[in-house]
Amino acid sequence: MDGKDIGILKGRELAKEIAFVPQSSPTSRMTVFDTVLLGRKPYIDWSATKDDIDKVSDMIESLGMQELSLKYVDQISGGEFQKVQIARAIVQEPAVLVLDEPSNNLDIANQHKTMRMISEAVHSKDMCTIMTMHDLNLAVHYSDTLVFFSEGKVAAYGGPEIITPELIKKVYGMDVELVTYRGLPMVVPSESERYTE
Repeated sequence: MDGKDIGILKGRELAKEIAFVPQSSPTSRMTVFDTVLLGRKPYIDWSATKDDIDKVSDMIESLGMQELSLKYVDQISGGEFQKVQIARAIVQEPAVLVLDEPSNNLDIANQHKTMRMISEAVHSKDMCTIMTMHDLNLAVHYSDTLVFFSEGKVAAYGGPEIITPELIKKVYGMDVELVTYRGLPMVVPSESERYTE
């Protein structure tokens, strides 16, 4: 990655390069603040600095989760925990952020709030982000490049212009219609897919 053999990097160095947020992970008996602070671990020697604390506080505030800061993560909802996991990865400040279904467990408002937070972090910190997503409309809205797989092979690669009803039929086996909204394609199930006799 960028000329580095990440296979030989030790844990701390690797954590500065790549952060990963799984689709789901077990909770622990840690506070929200301490869980997000774990993302700073690759940079902490003996104790967290004021800079580490400020970065965690700013991230928690950007998510609107200040009131949950001292709650234990096993006491918050699945959607809130998902946002905590993403916040932890972002404060890690990696070169590459890998997210598996980042909108998992989130309602529609929090999906967009979280995706905006990811987008802002990516652009402000010059991070590359790789996401797996099943929500095509969310992916189109927040991604620069899309990759579709079918039968273990790349079926299409590019910007929003690659999305066609034919591609969706090939990849997902369903008929759809495309609606353009704010210059981006939105995938809508065709009438035959929505209604059955």
